[in-house]
Amino acid sequence: MFGQLSRPVRRAVVYAVLVAVSAFTVMVSRAAPSLWDEHTDEAAAQAAQAAPGPVMFPLFGRTVDRLRDYEPKGAGGVHSYRDLGSGWEEATALVQSNVSENGQGNDLYHRMPDGTLYYTAERGGDTKTIGRGWNIYTLLVSVGNMGGTTHPDIVGRHADGTLWLYQGRADGTFAPRIRIGTGGWNGMNALAGRGDYTGDGKADLVARGTDGTLHIYPGTGNAVQDAALESRITLGAGWGAYKSIVSTGDNDGDGRTDLIANDVAGLLWLFSGTGNASAPFAPRVQIGTAGWAAFDSLF
Repeated sequence: MFGQLSRPVRRAVVYAVLVAVSAFTVMVSRAAPSLWDEHTDEAAAQAAQAAPGPVMFPLFGRTVDRLRDYEPKGAGGVHSYRDLGSGWEEATALVQSNVSENGQGNDLYHRMPDGTLYYTAERGGDTKTIGRGWNIYTLLVSVGNMGGTTHPDIVGRHADGTLWLYQGRADGTFAPRIRIGTGGWNGMNALAGRGDYTGDGKADLVARGTDGTLHIYPGTGNAVQDAALESRITLGAGWGAYKSIVSTGDNDGDGRTDLIANDVAGLLWLFSGTGNASAPFAPRVQIGTAGWAAFDSLF
């Protein structure tokens, strides 16, 4: 069934199942797909996902209770959104990850108020319970493959300020957690990843301090307790101007991982990665003109 639908519409159907299982009330549009006639360059984005190296992911955003899917243009920026439905206000965390379809699926983890974490693959209608007790984490973020395995991982910041790595498995579950930060991470109010920012071929972690300073923590590629991250590289101040800082992989198609940020004025910005550890981002480029401050979650 799902193979006959365009990806955004198919994803909407899958997430409708996810929401129903989680006791949401959801309305999802099932209009006939346009086959992306107006989005001819999505084929390039799909080809990039299948190729080695950095991949492109869509940008998801939640406005109060509606979930929106912004597909990448392939050369920087995002297309107009597709509506994935309502009823998402109950989720206390939303995380996108490319687990299914040999790493090409855009899957969803979501946490409910009782601390239960669920997983739904892009293709297929089954929602899987990952586990309970996930409300001990004040931040959850997809970070790509930080542990040196085949599948993408998730990082969680514990309420006590420690940082934990969950290595992904092919079925969407995780290996037992590994501590990768001993404390002090409550001083960060944003985390991002999903790629290599320093040019060494290993997935890194980006973190913004509560003072607006941005840091990169280079990954070692080893899932070893308290040894998965190297000493941080401080990039500079002023990042407090952005409401959210997220990674959707290689958004502009140049083979390097980028950052996307929305500011409090409602503009959307692309920070193209350079692969240079001392200057990892090119000057920002505006890719969204208005309304982006309305999102309470970008991921």
